[in-house]
Amino acid sequence: MIVVGSTDKLGASWDGAGVNFALYSEHASRVELCLFDPDGKSSESYELPDCKAGVWNGYVPDCRPGQHYGYRVHGEYRPEKGLYFNAHKLLIDPYARQLTGPLVWDNAVYGYAAGSHKSEQLQINTKDSAAFVPKAIVQGHSQIAMATRPMTAWENTVLYELNVRGYTMRHPAVAEVDRGRFTGLAVNEVLQYIKALGVTAIELLPCHAFADEQFLVDKGLGNFWGYNSLNFFAPHTRYLRDNRIEEFKELTNSIHDAGLEVILDVVYNHTAEGDHLGPTLSFRGIDNLTYYRTIPV
Repeated sequence: MIVVGSTDKLGASWDGAGVNFALYSEHASRVELCLFDPDGKSSESYELPDCKAGVWNGYVPDCRPGQHYGYRVHGEYRPEKGLYFNAHKLLIDPYARQLTGPLVWDNAVYGYAAGSHKSEQLQINTKDSAAFVPKAIVQGHSQIAMATRPMTAWENTVLYELNVRGYTMRHPAVAEVDRGRFTGLAVNEVLQYIKALGVTAIELLPCHAFADEQFLVDKGLGNFWGYNSLNFFAPHTRYLRDNRIEEFKELTNSIHDAGLEVILDVVYNHTAEGDHLGPTLSFRGIDNLTYYRTIPV
């Protein structure tokens, strides 16, 4: 069952009795909420019953943290107008706090049919992409309080930029299980060494969810730096040791307790969806004209 929800907060919000789902799409004609079992099998699908000022919303009673979900957004498919709505594509919630499952580079994740790009007449691809796209996970209320950050004056700030994986993979103080992960960077010996350099703030290279580009995967490689954003609010899965998103909050607290500040490196000028010939994973299928600055195709 689904009823009219709230537009107050985008994303999936649990209130103890159910979950409110809210998604912004100015140009959509309707939005489907798709629920999945942990094994990736579709369980239920609901049409969001209400839209106010472009925010589609619905409340699902008895829905709880841990629920996997995604969206199918209906509307016009007119690439020449910048509209790429294709309800055959399962879409990631831009406001999801956690993702599960890999992005699999199957032809189904593209909104246009194979080969049609050669003429720039992008014909719609009707293959279902649900089996190949990460699912969002509803989150509960965090029980972890945030530590007080140092509040270093900007004129006294000294930045140390690092990559979570690269910095911790071979550090002698980091246990094997923690290497390449948030828990590895939270090790006290690591943070005290950085502080001893005279640093006041750690700037983390992208640690939100990002994808390995298809050309890298085809070569058996992966994206190291993280500048290929899939979602801006979910921690990168490979950086989690125990698949708990609280690990990032715990890392932040450890850095603050060490007397250092945290700065996140986030680049918004491109995403894992690439240009107009890229896959339809989230923003493009939700409302391309809203989420991207476009030029005529």
